[in-house]
Amino acid sequence: MLRYAFFGPVGTFSEAALRTITGDAPAVAMPSVDATIDAVRTGAADVGCVPIENSVEGGVPATLDGLAVGDPLVVVAEVVIPVTFVLAARPGVRLEDVTRVSTHSHAYAQVRRWLHANLPGASYVPATSTAASAQSLADELAGGEPAGFEGAICAPFAAARHGLDVLAERIEDREGAQTRFVLLSRPGAEAVPAATGDDKTSLVVFLREERPGALVEALEQFVTRGINLTRIESRPSGDALGRYCFSIDCDGHVTDARVGEALMGLHRVCERVRFVGSYPRADGGRTITGSGPTEADFADAQDWLDRLRAGAAS
Repeated sequence: MLRYAFFGPVGTFSEAALRTITGDAPAVAMPSVDATIDAVRTGAADVGCVPIENSVEGGVPATLDGLAVGDPLVVVAEVVIPVTFVLAARPGVRLEDVTRVSTHSHAYAQVRRWLHANLPGASYVPATSTAASAQSLADELAGGEPAGFEGAICAPFAAARHGLDVLAERIEDREGAQTRFVLLSRPGAEAVPAATGDDKTSLVVFLREERPGALVEALEQFVTRGINLTRIESRPSGDALGRYCFSIDCDGHVTDARVGEALMGLHRVCERVRFVGSYPRADGGRTITGSGPTEADFADAQDWLDRLRAGAAS
């Protein structure tokens, strides 16, 4: 039986994402994204679920940085879920009683306009996750330490699970917001799912040197092979000011000829390329390829080269 971990506590969107795949299988809540990643790296868990991208706030730095350094991990699946927030409080607390609200920074960024319009004087108390703010209010309700705030911005299921009253629903500033979560595992023979025809490959690319055209040279490896990029973000490499690596998602699977050739090209022109997995797309999109060579053309070219080499060696 696989051991699962997720960015907790209980009631986070990460848990909800994990449950869409694992159902009621036992899973351990971890206190942070870093702790979830470390649990997989150390073998304390076989699979970890963490957020990686939000349609409003973009990439999740803790996940992107955690995958760029340390022992390699691979993405084995992704889950995209809609995100909606409620303002929750202890029973008996009214909306006008709320002077301080708590939630994760990504969630706060998605409800700022609602707060300005409905609670203009409320101050913000950062929390490690949306569910952590709900948990703090529940602990206070049970006789624990004061939470230090009256309102928690969390998922509806977190409010229900912790016995809190919902003061306002659907308080997100943009309807239709989504968050993408990834399931991480240690590399191995069975860690990369088989190609489906609608797959995504994730990489972290470190440029060899800082010079004009270095990034273009790396991106040309995708362009010339008709590979569509679905995401690219720069992150500090951590070794010097102004040094960056690039977290990239592209259409296709590592076993696809065009993707394989692009990886070889990146390996030639970059200082380092970290493979972070190939896995089925979960966003309902279709793989986009350029108008150039097809997968069959790549296979035909490889066969032609193999015949040339066989003749030269004979």
